[in-house]
Amino acid sequence: MESRPSRRTQADRRAHTRNALLEAAARGLSRYGYNNLGLERVAADAGYTRGALYHLFANKEELALAVVEWVVRTWGEDVGSLGDGADPLDALIAVARGHVAYCRRDVARVMMTLHIEFAGQDHPVGRAVTAVADRFVATTAERIEAARAGGELPPGPPPRETALAYLGAVHGLGIHLAGAAPHDVELAERAVRGVLGLPPVAGGETGQAEPLPRKEVR
Repeated sequence: MESRPSRRTQADRRAHTRNALLEAAARGLSRYGYNNLGLERVAADAGYTRGALYHLFANKEELALAVVEWVVRTWGEDVGSLGDGADPLDALIAVARGHVAYCRRDVARVMMTLHIEFAGQDHPVGRAVTAVADRFVATTAERIEAARAGGELPPGPPPRETALAYLGAVHGLGIHLAGAAPHDVELAERAVRGVLGLPPVAGGETGQAEPLPRKEVR
């Protein structure tokens, strides 16, 4: 009976160490990319030894793949959940605003950095990043198609191409406006409304993570 709390404490310590290492690795990948990522620096930035890192991750590739999973999870909790239960257009606007707010964090460039670094290469990390991007594009295209079918969006280019433009807009804004709160989220909504074929919002408040009221499509 007395050993159970000890096991839970050990598991909690392991989870805390793992999370700290993943966040430090995400910062390193955002800044330096995969090839220039030093595992000793990652461990030191997290406050651990290189041995502690290797106790949890066999090599840099395994660490980077775990970081991709970690980013997907944290992004889903902070941003993806904003679209849960919302109608398609509200979800598109909320996710765009939420993504740009998420990009204020120093770990937010991981996916874009890895996508560029592994472009044209057949590498496990590159494949993982591409799979994540493909899922995001597919979800966005489905929401665009549904919003058009419901009369919330006007007709336009094919949903997939529009989704790719949407993705490019939110990624670009997230990179170039990182730290420019509160204007980053307002500009994110303006940009994606243009991509989606909507008129701009007049007199909207800035700096809110929630979607602003939209005008009806006529």
